[in-house]
Amino acid sequence: MERTSNCLAKLDRMNRTLRHEEPDRIPVSDFFWGSFLERWRKEKDLPDDTDIYAYYDLDWIVTIPNMDPHIKQFEILKETGDEVVVRTGFEAVIRKKFADPMPEFLGFETDTIEKAEAFEFDDPWDDRRYHGRGDNQIAGVGDGFARNSPPWIETVRSLRPDFPVYGSQCEANEYMTRLVGPENLLLWVGLYPERFGPFIERTNEFALECLKAQIKAADGLLDGMVIWGDIAYRKDMFFSPDYWRRYYKPGLKAMVDACHENGLPVIYHGCGNVSRVFEDFIEIGIDAYNPLEAKAGLDVVDLRREYGHKIGFCGNMNVMEWAECSREELKAVVLRKLNAAKGGGLIFQSDHSVPSNVSAENYEYVISLVREYGQYPLKLGEYDIPDLN
Repeated sequence: MERTSNCLAKLDRMNRTLRHEEPDRIPVSDFFWGSFLERWRKEKDLPDDTDIYAYYDLDWIVTIPNMDPHIKQFEILKETGDEVVVRTGFEAVIRKKFADPMPEFLGFETDTIEKAEAFEFDDPWDDRRYHGRGDNQIAGVGDGFARNSPPWIETVRSLRPDFPVYGSQCEANEYMTRLVGPENLLLWVGLYPERFGPFIERTNEFALECLKAQIKAADGLLDGMVIWGDIAYRKDMFFSPDYWRRYYKPGLKAMVDACHENGLPVIYHGCGNVSRVFEDFIEIGIDAYNPLEAKAGLDVVDLRREYGHKIGFCGNMNVMEWAECSREELKAVVLRKLNAAKGGGLIFQSDHSVPSNVSAENYEYVISLVREYGQYPLKLGEYDIPDLN
């Protein structure tokens, strides 16, 4: 499983960036909607199995082990040519209409506070999560639909010669949206804050053990870790910062510490506007924050000006602008954002994932801009912001 020299250069690029050093150039990668990939291949007249990460020689990639609370095959409740309804290892019932980009949650077995208190997680160290083939909700029911996912460790091994490979792990709030649903979550935090808190803590204990088991199963093959943990929406957090600090933050810190103890940098993925706890993420040692949603009012240049090099940034390319702007407008948008890469600390990506309203032409143009103008030392011309260093 010898790594190519190109892969080692990417790894050096990523690591230097996350240490806030200037590498050879700004790293770039992304997450992609399946519908975008279909459009991209069609518009570029590429074979159906063309891999976009390889095609553009992107700088890093994320893998997903089985994080389901219960290890089980999907229970098929309904299946037609247009849709499938399944019960998953989260004990959630989900309808996936194949023509739609995302699934619909129809119900949650854990639908009372009493059921949450009684909920038991399967063994996070079970080898099937990392070495076995099977169904799991996060990899199998989302933008697409897949059964019998291949063993996670085989995916890691297959990618590692060509890409820096990150593992990934959900933290408590990412579990809650799938395990109890957002309505129950917000209701119980409001009605039973003290009673619900221990379930959050138990969930993060499970997540921590999954993360440790994943690292052990990888046996040195991982280059970093993504922690998924949406805690906010467009305007603000789902609950008060004090509640998050009491019940969520300690578990997240333990996960970050476990990664760092194993030499793995952490990129935290959290949608929405987390401004009220950004300093907390810095305090617990998050290496980079993703996706920095522009529609939530976040701007990477402003964030760099406010926080300096206390934390790295990953994302913030507004996908609406990526889809709708002219080439001249895109150049201005992209080169302005590249100012945040001075001194390292910026991985260029979308402000969530690339959707199907982005054309292949616009996607490729932006990548070419980052490759051309992202060479260090940065020369941004009229778009240079002198006081941002």
